[in-house]
Amino acid sequence: MTDHALTLSQAIEDMLVRRNPRGMKDLQPALTAGYCERAVQLIQQAAGTVLIATGFPVVGTFETDGPVGAIALYDTLARIGLTPVLVCGKPLSTELAKKYRVHEISVGKPDDLQAHEAKVLAALDKLKPSLIIAIERPGLAKNGHYHNMRGEDISAGTARFDTFIELANCPSIGIGDGGNEIGMGNVFDFLSKLDIIPAATKVSELVIADVSNWAAHGLIALLGWHRKEDLLAHIDMVAILEYLSAGNSVDGVTRKNELTEDGLAPEIGLQLIADLRKVTGFI
Repeated sequence: MTDHALTLSQAIEDMLVRRNPRGMKDLQPALTAGYCERAVQLIQQAAGTVLIATGFPVVGTFETDGPVGAIALYDTLARIGLTPVLVCGKPLSTELAKKYRVHEISVGKPDDLQAHEAKVLAALDKLKPSLIIAIERPGLAKNGHYHNMRGEDISAGTARFDTFIELANCPSIGIGDGGNEIGMGNVFDFLSKLDIIPAATKVSELVIADVSNWAAHGLIALLGWHRKEDLLAHIDMVAILEYLSAGNSVDGVTRKNELTEDGLAPEIGLQLIADLRKVTGFI
């Protein structure tokens, strides 16, 4: 990693947590600086299929945070010649399959863990991913259940993706904004001191942000800088929000079907995208 790349990565890392609504800025020192750059290097090294898992269950449907970033990553990876596949459970999988390549996973706790693992191994053998990205994807807690930020057990409505991370012979990137997402096992010791039930699943690289979607934008910006191409210019965040809203998405905080991310107006996310394009020298 060059000094310039590290400096830019740290600038982006700081931008992604500057609002600090859930303490991600406080969590940042638990990570080794340059995590955005290291994650981008994993993307640069990928070939062929990349799995992008997302979808956090909220009131019987899915929230906007996660799928927006997943679609942005999907479009970007396709643009640079990779073959992205979105991985999620119903009802999100049904909506995304109308427009994207999707691998659907079953919702609910597996009745037979051995059979579940065999099914995951078969999927991995078929898909042959070179990289796995989990963005705002619930991570198993040490108690074997999934929990939201309220501490509620959401296992019955959650599709288990952790097994893909555990069994795959490829690197993984986890993206989260609260502590209960896949990848947060990397900083479990810090999170265990907080008033949440943290996820325990680890990844190769963890990227944090105030809103998980924003981490995707940060990675796209840095990837574009490396490739000397303004990749973020191709991302229409509002159009993605509108697409998801038509499919019955909700804001994860307000639990309403509206064009917002974690209670924040789209203008805030658009400003971050503009700032990322500025810091990477494209505007």
